Amino acid sequence: MKSLAAQFRSFNGCARLLMLQQFTINTAFYMLMPYLAVHLADSLGMAAWAVGLVLGVRNFAQQGMFLVGGTLADRLGYKPVIMTGCVLRTVGFGLLGLVNSLPALVLASAATGFAGALFNPAVRAYLAQEAGERRVEAFAAFNVFYQAGMFVGPLVGLALLTADFRLICSVAALLFLALTVVQLRMLPARTGTSSSEPAGVLADWRTVVANRPFVLFAFAMIGSYVLSFQVYLALPLQAHRVAPDGGDAVTTALFAVSAAVAVAGQLKITDWARARWSSQRAIVYGLALMGAAFLPLLIDAGPGTRDAGPLVPAEALAPLFVAVGLLGLGTAMVYPFEMDTVVSLAGGRLVATHYGLYNTVAGLGITLGNLTTGAVWDAADRLGHPELTWWVLSATGAFCAGCVGLLARSGRLAARPEPELTTVAP
Repeated sequence: MKSLAAQFRSFNGCARLLMLQQFTINTAFYMLMPYLAVHLADSLGMAAWAVGLVLGVRNFAQQGMFLVGGTLADRLGYKPVIMTGCVLRTVGFGLLGLVNSLPALVLASAATGFAGALFNPAVRAYLAQEAGERRVEAFAAFNVFYQAGMFVGPLVGLALLTADFRLICSVAALLFLALTVVQLRMLPARTGTSSSEPAGVLADWRTVVANRPFVLFAFAMIGSYVLSFQVYLALPLQAHRVAPDGGDAVTTALFAVSAAVAVAGQLKITDWARARWSSQRAIVYGLALMGAAFLPLLIDAGPGTRDAGPLVPAEALAPLFVAVGLLGLGTAMVYPFEMDTVVSLAGGRLVATHYGLYNTVAGLGITLGNLTTGAVWDAADRLGHPELTWWVLSATGAFCAGCVGLLARSGRLAARPEPELTTVAP
């Protein structure tokens, strides 16, 4: 098994730049976004509905525009779309630190969201093209840098927050500005392979939507995104349930464990899975593990344990950390094979557009999944059976794994013929 450094060096310069770029993107994003709501509510004195509007606009501008971003990347080339996204993030993050009126904040939030919709599909399609037959390895290494940025960003933001929130915005904006300059000078121009269908955006969209195996796979994978998002929803709620006085600290530790699993174990997990299973089987087993990750929480004794003695919190927290560790392992197992499967089902054509639609479906699934999880949590509390939430989440993982397994057995996940592409040798 190769170390991260050796794996990183084995790819060409363009792929390495994309990985480093993603680390910087996530570092800049997560140094600011976790603290934006507090800044809007406390520093600017905005009402809760206004805070929700600003944050919601960012999410909608990103999730709702992924398909547009992917289409632009396929039609205009990956480099200009990635650079435009970074410029928009530069402007958006800069404005978040300078303005205090609601319309201006909504505009800045929309800019940051649309920026993500531009460069996310483009970066993944670009990396898939550069990696060629080594897509699974490339996406495994890419996820290490992705998760590392998610881990480093909040720590940097917390340190800068001691000075001023505007300093966070300035540093984040400067990082995206620096990325734009680096991309201009060092990122080669690449264009994806288009469809054989007649030219036109609507024709491209029809081609992607008509790709039935891809669409079925996208919907089957919704559960994986709902489960992975529980690091932000159900698991923090459980942390506050079992440790009311230290829930924030426990939540921070959960994020750290989740990121550490991906950073330390991603390459080994991927190598181990590739040596034993096909891509489809690795996804199925990874999804099953993601669902099973919530089963340890069934042994929690519930709210009544919080006054039972000084050792009970540690005992109650153990299932939480086991759960987040298993969830991280399952996610790490699924991700590189999932990204590779999207390209395979696209047949190497309109790859960014396929990623765009895939991300849109995942984003809508997360929204509906969060609403459902919240409703189940509240209902379980009212019924006095908090374990119902964990049963539902575990069943979601099993159902998702079963759906992907059925698609694989039916032959729908077989790779489509891909065009010959010329890539830069390592």
